Formats: sequence, C-alpha cells, structure tokens
Amino acid sequence: MTEKTLRRLAAIVSADVAGYSRLMGRDEAGTLRRLNAHRSEHIDPLIAKHGGRIVKTTGDGLLLEFPSVVAASECVVAVQEGMATRNSGIGDDDAICFRIGVHLGDVIVESDDIFGDGVNISARLQEICDTGCVTISSNAHDSVEGRIEAEFVDGGDRELKNIERSVRVWQWAPSAFDAEVPTVINAPLPLPDKPSIAVLPFDNMSGDPEQEFFADGMTEDIITLLSSVPDLFVIARNSTFAYKGQSPDVRKVAADLGVRYVLEGSVRKAGNRIRVTAQFIDAESGNHIWADRYDRVLDDIFAVQDEVTQGIAGALQSRLLMAEASFLSRKPPGALDAWGNVVRAKTLLQNYRRQDIDEAEPFAKRSTNLDPNYAIGHAVSAYILAWRSYNGWTDDFKTTASESLRHGEQALHHGPNDPTVLADVGFACWWLGRFRQARPLLQRAIELNPNAALANAMHGYATAAFGETEKGIEFCELAFRLSPRDPIEYMFWWLLAASRQFHRDYEGAKEAAERSINLNSTMISAQLVLAGACVRLNDIGRAKAVLEQVRQSSDTAIPFIFRAGSEGTLWHEYTNPIREVYDGPLPEQQGNQ
Repeated sequence: MTEKTLRRLAAIVSADVAGYSRLMGRDEAGTLRRLNAHRSEHIDPLIAKHGGRIVKTTGDGLLLEFPSVVAASECVVAVQEGMATRNSGIGDDDAICFRIGVHLGDVIVESDDIFGDGVNISARLQEICDTGCVTISSNAHDSVEGRIEAEFVDGGDRELKNIERSVRVWQWAPSAFDAEVPTVINAPLPLPDKPSIAVLPFDNMSGDPEQEFFADGMTEDIITLLSSVPDLFVIARNSTFAYKGQSPDVRKVAADLGVRYVLEGSVRKAGNRIRVTAQFIDAESGNHIWADRYDRVLDDIFAVQDEVTQGIAGALQSRLLMAEASFLSRKPPGALDAWGNVVRAKTLLQNYRRQDIDEAEPFAKRSTNLDPNYAIGHAVSAYILAWRSYNGWTDDFKTTASESLRHGEQALHHGPNDPTVLADVGFACWWLGRFRQARPLLQRAIELNPNAALANAMHGYATAAFGETEKGIEFCELAFRLSPRDPIEYMFWWLLAASRQFHRDYEGAKEAAERSINLNSTMISAQLVLAGACVRLNDIGRAKAVLEQVRQSSDTAIPFIFRAGSEGTLWHEYTNPIREVYDGPLPEQQGNQ
C-alpha cells in the first residue's frame, strides 16, 4: 500500500544574508564568527519564542516553518529591527544584513523537511526583498493585517521566477531604514579589466535527488573549462555555489561578485531522457545574450554530462566576443584599453571583407601600442595582416606578410601557452603558406582549449590538407556541436567544404560551400571551393559563373589562391580545379614568404 503524502498549511520563512559572497571573500573567518553570534544571541531565540522551527540552513540562508503566519511575521520583523540595532556603529564592510520572505501556503512534509510551491514562493519573495526588509505574499498579508503593529506597503503584482502565476507582494521596512542599513551592500565591486563571468549552480528541476549530482557536476565542469581560457575572469566554484538552492537576481549576483556576465541553467529528467537549458546573461542590462537547450538520452550519464558541458562552454566562448563588443561599443575608441581594442578588431573581422580588414587594423595597432608585450594584440595583428597579404589587399604583399610574421613571433614569445594566441598565429601562418608551421600551432591550441569551435574547424581543415581527411572532417564537424548556430557558422561550413574537397567528396564540398555562402554571400573562400567542386562534378558553366561573380566583387580575390605554398599533400586538389577554368589575370610571382 502506497504511503499517503502528508501535507499541511504553514507559514514559511526564507531568509538570506545580502552580499554574503562579498563578505566571505573579504573575511571568511570573521563573517562566520559574526553570523554565528547573531544566530545564537538574537535570531534563534526569537524563532523559539514565536513557536517556529529551523527546517534547514544553507550557509547564508535559513528556511523556517511557523504554525501561525502572525507569529512568523512578528518574529521576522523583530529579527530585522534587532539586526538594524546590532549593525549600528559597525563599518559598512562588516555589517551583516538579511532579506526575508514570508508566505502562507500548503507544504509537503517528508521527515523533518518541507517541499512544494509554498517553499518556492517564500524563497522567491526573499530574492526580491530589499536588504534589511521583509516581503510577504498577499496570502500572508490577509492573515496579519490588523493583527500586528508592523505596517506593510503594497508592492503590487510581481512575476516570480519559475512560479507560473503572479503574486501580490507587501513589504515592511524599518522606520530608520535609509539611515541604518549600510548602502555598501548593494554597491557593485569594480569589474576586472577583462571579461568576467559567474556560473551559477544549475537548478535540478526534476525532483529527483540523484540528478542533483549531475547538475552540480556539470556546473563545476563548465567553471573548469571556462577557467582554462586565459583572457576570461571566472568566479570560483565556492563563491557561486553559495547561491545553490536559490534563484537570485542576476544583477545582484553580478554586483556581489564583481562580474559582467552570468550563466545560469537547469536540468530536468523524465524517464531516460534529460533536458538541460542554459542562459548567458548580460548582468548590466539583464538581457539574454544566448540561450539553448540540450535534449539527450541517458544511455551513459557521464558521456551526456561531458557532451553538454563542452557544448555550453564552446557556445559561450563564441558569444563572449560579441557580448564584449556590445559592451565596449558604448565607449569612445580613445577610452579603450588593449583588450578593448582587440575586441573591436576581432568583431570587425566577422565578414572577412577588405573593408573589414581596413577598419580592424587600426584597433589592432592601438592594442600593441598601448601594451607592446600584449600577446593577443600581436596575434590579432598577425591574423589581420596575413589575411590582407593572402588576398593581395596591399601594394606589397611580401612586406605585409613579413610584418604579419613579426607580430606572430612577438605573440608566441609573450603568450606561448595561450590557446587564443596559438590559434590566431596558426591561422596567420596558414594563410601565409607556412603550412608546416601552422599545423602544430593549431593542434596545440585545441589541446589547451578543446572547446574553441573555430580553432577546431581550422585545425580540421589543416589536418585534411595534409592528407588525414577523415580525421580533419571530424574536427570540422565538432565545431558545429561545440557551438550550434554560431555567429560565424559560415566559417565552419567553408572549412568543412574545403576538407571534403581534399577528401574528394565533391558533392559534400559543394553542399557545405553553398551553406556557407547562404549564411554569408561575401565569403569568397567558400565561393572558390564551390567553383572547384563544380569543376570536379563537370558543371563547368556554374564554376565559371561563380568565378566571374568573385572577380566582379574583388579585383584580387582569385589570384590569391595561386599564391599559397604547396606543402599540403592535397593542396592542389583545392587549387587545380580553379586553375582549369580560370581565365583572368594571374599573380606576378609565387610565394608569400
């Protein structure tokens, strides 16, 4: 016989310490000592006096249950009034202040624990509560109005996270609120001089306690993977897991931890399937930069965890540059630091056109002028100048190539183990015809950061060009799994098209090239692969039409393909089909070195 679920009506109180992570980061031992003193001398005696019980504690938080909402409200108001007194005369950096939510609702009782919507709503009320105040639901307010001395102000209907219906809320604040509550609690920490992110613990939405380990493990793995990216400031696990079991406002999290971006998500299991959702948020505006969901069959839970974790980390890296560009676009060029100039340069390269190169190059130069030892600044300069030389968008492509190599050497000197530097310099060497130098750089880049989507695709292209075509195609296809619907997905398709051409899969090369062109009609490299594939498929008319379209769009776009070196064992599989039907001007001399 199935045991009947035990339910009861209760007043539920959720409380937490505002700015707890900031306090712990500043003085862990002192914060714990002061918090324990507040509990033992002030809070716990008031809970017992009003007939409440402590259901559980969560580091900085308390979940309480009272048989009467009147008793619960009187208790928490007394707690907040007492805390205002206890904090008087204490420096703002040391003051401990609470946010408290109260709700009257149905709860499910299991042993000494309670669950259900009533608990969830009280937690959400606490999250929207002002520091030093008490926020209660309309259910609770209806029961206490006229029965206690404390006065609550109508806060209107509010949408609470993961609560389907809106909830009318009321708030109590101490009479001396403005004067007594330290304002530093809500003051944001200064942002680091590079992108900064906090990965919040993923919510377990399945109701299955076993999935808690899956959600926590995935969160920890994402933090670890992102921490391997050199120019990214990632908050440590211990700080972000202080928010576990909560749904905090991302703006408050960002202010508490001093970050620009927040990643949050959830895990939901049904049968042998699991759904993971993730949202990447600009904490300053509250806008979603990127969101996706991953539906998987749980044949191997660890394999699924690895796959989804890698996908989230890969997608996040691709979107981060765009997010930074949006943030930095609000600054005048003269106010940008070395990193800001690199971001502007890289985002201007999104379409790889001549005008993009012309606009990006000054930002790259400014980054190395501001910091001559800045590895990524030199790497992006090498990248830009190599693409300029490769395309012939210069009066002297050899001098431009030499300048690119000089920047590449500086980048590798100052950042020999930076995967972004290795990838950018690897790209540059490839475009300059230094294939044997490029390939190990690209290989090392993905060893250090295996979730960088574009680096995997470029490494796949290089691998295929050296004859390992099946392996190269696998790396190219991995890029799509790492970052689905990437802003530069057209680059993935071009590199896959070229790799398939090396593999002599001309139908596959044609299809991938067409998909690249559909995403970016100005992608000349993809048009050249398409022309070559059409020659091999004996569609000479279309090949010539594509080449004529390219020639009309750029006076030097076609000859660059003959200027590259010939170290790759299958390189001529890429160039010869174009030579067979091209009847335009040829370059004056071979070699870019």
